[in-house]
Amino acid sequence: MSEFSKKWQTPNTPGFGERVREAVRPAGPLKPRIDAAVRSIQIQISKLDATSNRLKERDTTLFNKVVASIQKHDTQHASVYANELAEIRKMNRMVSSAKIALEQIVLRLSTATELGDIVVTLAPAMAVIKSVKSGLVGVMPEAEQEIGEINNVLSSILVDAGQLGGLTLNFEAANEDAERILGEASAVAEQRMKDKFPDLPSLGTPEGQSYTQQS
Repeated sequence: MSEFSKKWQTPNTPGFGERVREAVRPAGPLKPRIDAAVRSIQIQISKLDATSNRLKERDTTLFNKVVASIQKHDTQHASVYANELAEIRKMNRMVSSAKIALEQIVLRLSTATELGDIVVTLAPAMAVIKSVKSGLVGVMPEAEQEIGEINNVLSSILVDAGQLGGLTLNFEAANEDAERILGEASAVAEQRMKDKFPDLPSLGTPEGQSYTQQS
């Protein structure tokens, strides 16, 4: 078995001294570590999905309040609810975009089988995850530390993969790839929001008679 094959698939059976070193600097074969990172990202995706569902419920409540206020000619309350609804939709769009971006990272990491693929995949993945963490701070504060830990794990894998293969990283290409992933995720999230949520009735229209409340 080649040295790469051993480091890619063979599980560790460390002695006490090795376990001490492991605690200081995570090591081990690459594939199990990548699989563990993928599972951690999938957990975050599930949390994002749950958050999106909660925001959707809040969206429905606020939308109905806007419509009801307009029908009562209460433009003051309608404006307050509409502003809050706009913020909820902004957060939901951000959460949806983050979820889609992480799903792309999971797909890439799950299908990478060669050492070169790992290095090329991990660099933009880390940039995407860093961006996602930054965007979610105000929506899901608890996600900051968890996503940060995932990024640290991927960073250590990237260093080991680079050293193992003697590969150099093209940061410019990695950043471009990350921007493309984030851009596509944002566009898809925007379209899904338009498909799922009705436009708000204009506060300047008579009674909003043409709008029905969401169920």
